[in-house]
Amino acid sequence: MAERVAVLSDVHGVLPALEAVLAEPEVRAAGTVVVAGDLLAGPQPLETLEMLRALGDRAVLISGNADRELVALSRRPPAAEGPAAGTDGAEAPAPPPVDAWAAAQLRPADVELLAGLPRSALLEVDGLGPVLFCHATPRDDAETVLVDSRPERWAEVLAGVDPGVRAVVCGHTHMPFVRLAHGRLVVNPGSVGMPYGRPGAHWALLGPGDGVTLRRTAFDCAAACERIAAESGFEGAAQWADEYVYARNSAEDALAAFGPGDGRYPSGRPSG
Repeated sequence: MAERVAVLSDVHGVLPALEAVLAEPEVRAAGTVVVAGDLLAGPQPLETLEMLRALGDRAVLISGNADRELVALSRRPPAAEGPAAGTDGAEAPAPPPVDAWAAAQLRPADVELLAGLPRSALLEVDGLGPVLFCHATPRDDAETVLVDSRPERWAEVLAGVDPGVRAVVCGHTHMPFVRLAHGRLVVNPGSVGMPYGRPGAHWALLGPGDGVTLRRTAFDCAAACERIAAESGFEGAAQWADEYVYARNSAEDALAAFGPGDGRYPSGRPSG
């Protein structure tokens, strides 16, 4: 049984943010560090991966949709460069430029590591019991659920979870929350590297006592942006860092963007 578990998600290759969280005394003391997906799709993928590898057996790394997409991009033959075809024959959207760049940096061993990551992990956590960790939802690594998703939506995405699991930890939407859904505690730690709503590296601590504590680690955003711009080989690193490290996207903007994806609007978008 894990006594204390630090949960990080959506690091997105932002090394200064990851360093800040891993330096927290409670994270250093935690017996287990779960990283719930979207590890490397950002401006410092290799440096981020080396820091995660240095955690050794303490780390439980989970695959997210961005990790899966990096693997697919890395494995595409040169002749396939350009927009890929979707399952219906139409052109799939081009990946974000930072993702395409990050995929090109990965070495074969890095790609194999990402490809072999589990989609979920089940851990016994002191004070909470069996906890299921995943990226977006237990059944899909790119599915959207939000703090204000309808009860019917939560029933749908949790339907396949073992009845013995009393808590589910997910990421993907970059916004922290804790809520009850159909008798289960659902936790989103927020994003380490691409926060929405306010700057800082968001994470969560699980264990005895309060059970779940949402945390935010403040760090010098200006210094982090300067470092990313100087050290990353991504051409747009400075602009990317300014937008995401400073959390230029508000929580309200993010809820509006993600909202249609959780099925709340029958037409796929709000009316009016």
